[in-house]
Amino acid sequence: MKFNFDEFKKSITKGQIWKSMFRHGYSTDDRDRALTVLTNVFFHLHPVKVRKSGARFGFTWCAGGLSFFVFLTLVVSGILLMFYYRPTVEYAYNDIVALREHIPFGIMRELHRWGAHAMVITVWLHMLRVFMTGSYKPPREFNWVIGVVLLVLTMLLSFTGYLLPWDQLAIWAITVGSNMARATPFLGHEGPGASLLSIGDIQLVHSGDDVRFALLGGRFVGAATLLRFYILHCVAIPVVVVILMAVHFWRIRKDGGISGPL
Repeated sequence: MKFNFDEFKKSITKGQIWKSMFRHGYSTDDRDRALTVLTNVFFHLHPVKVRKSGARFGFTWCAGGLSFFVFLTLVVSGILLMFYYRPTVEYAYNDIVALREHIPFGIMRELHRWGAHAMVITVWLHMLRVFMTGSYKPPREFNWVIGVVLLVLTMLLSFTGYLLPWDQLAIWAITVGSNMARATPFLGHEGPGASLLSIGDIQLVHSGDDVRFALLGGRFVGAATLLRFYILHCVAIPVVVVILMAVHFWRIRKDGGISGPL
């Protein structure tokens, strides 16, 4: 008996299992194609139609898509690194050395490091492109704010990840960087407005409970700081970034797609 591929394909695509997952086919009808996109969890992120000018490399630089691609690379390589890295003072530095010299696929650490640099660059280029082309103007002003927040979170991801190698460069760099938090308005004990937050002679914000103390888990960079930065870098900030990215992509769709040149 000769195998009929078309009949085999039809028996699958017309079955109940296939229909339960894919509600519509791929016909040439515009309505059905639109429904195919809208009812699929993977396809609905993409618009049914894209402006030719909006997809032009010379206008978008593909910076937004590159930022998302690099973020996915960082997530995958970061998860692999978590299998070998222990966020403790005793093991952190040795684990980084082992990742570089002994562990198979230790190159993942270098890919993660260079990917972090690349993400900072692509996000800044994306923000520059949006600003230079006026894509932040109504009705896209809310999405611009989300983009600014994502830019700040990208910098925080880079900052928190800098301490994890736990070498002298990392420790002193975080010491200098966290010292700037002392000058945070109202939240830092040396910042403007901190002296106003008092009850009688009692100062509400001082070096033992300001934003720098909360960030470091103490007055100096130590074991508590390493653990806090690890949790912020691997769990807390990425979760917020993923949520805001989803909102960011959704707003692009709702605001008319990628902005086109005037």
